[in-house]
Amino acid sequence: MTVTPFESQPSVASRVINGILSIKPLAKLAKYQARNMIINRAEQIGVPWRENVRQLSQHNWQQELAKVENTHLVYPDYYVCSFHGYDTGNLSWKSALEVESAAYAVHASIWPEAGVSGDSRLRHNYHSILQQQLSLTPEKIVDIGCSVGMSTFPLQEMYPNANVTGVDLSAYHLAVAHYRSQQRNLPMNWVHAAGEATGLPSTSFDLVSTFLLYHELPKTAAIAIFQEARRLLKPGGYFTMMDMNPRAEAFQKMPPYVLTLLKSTEPYLDQYFALDVEKTLTEVGFEPAKITPISPRHRAIVARVRR
Repeated sequence: MTVTPFESQPSVASRVINGILSIKPLAKLAKYQARNMIINRAEQIGVPWRENVRQLSQHNWQQELAKVENTHLVYPDYYVCSFHGYDTGNLSWKSALEVESAAYAVHASIWPEAGVSGDSRLRHNYHSILQQQLSLTPEKIVDIGCSVGMSTFPLQEMYPNANVTGVDLSAYHLAVAHYRSQQRNLPMNWVHAAGEATGLPSTSFDLVSTFLLYHELPKTAAIAIFQEARRLLKPGGYFTMMDMNPRAEAFQKMPPYVLTLLKSTEPYLDQYFALDVEKTLTEVGFEPAKITPISPRHRAIVARVRR
């Protein structure tokens, strides 16, 4: 298998797109187009995006918010910006109520034949890597960047006897996660905190997992979360992540128009693509990471605390 060399700088096409998106009216148009494309794709594959939002909007979410929100939390600057097509990013009910439908729509295109099952297939592939490569059965797990719990609930199902904690910066997303866990009668922990400063006790977890988090982070925050994961893990514990694969042919050959729409909703994508994950994990105290492609666009990374 040919390995694409690691590149620390965005491509010429990517830099041109950055210039286009620096023009506010064009950036706004691109975000509008990206959002509409995702909504239309969802409806086409049988995900009733608008109806789902309508039904969820009928719930008293302010009551749920009060159960999880840390009102003293100071949001890092990188989080208080527009991404995913929302002017306020994840700090809104619209984002929290649409994220599940968005996941189904975005992941429907990973495999040509997958359709609405693309999301579950991607998650299944990630969990298969965990089952294959972890040499322990984790008893305490933390899911950093857990959003509404779509990545957290499967971890609880995989390890039913484990104590599972979800951490996220969006109290809106956590409110939905908490509500879902009550519906399922699962005694899970939800923490409103930054991934780089969770406030959780040191050397207390067997597994720290992140799912589609790192492409949403600037480099400084990404490294800080690697360091936080190392702090949280017990000796011999594991850090695992699933995210876009910068070396995948799908990104190398992505049409400029599609790349423009993608970058309009992901402001830190260049920084993620330039991050040498393997090197950084080693520098913060992990053994050499195992990297496994799990879709045409994604990879799973498993690293164990250096013993």
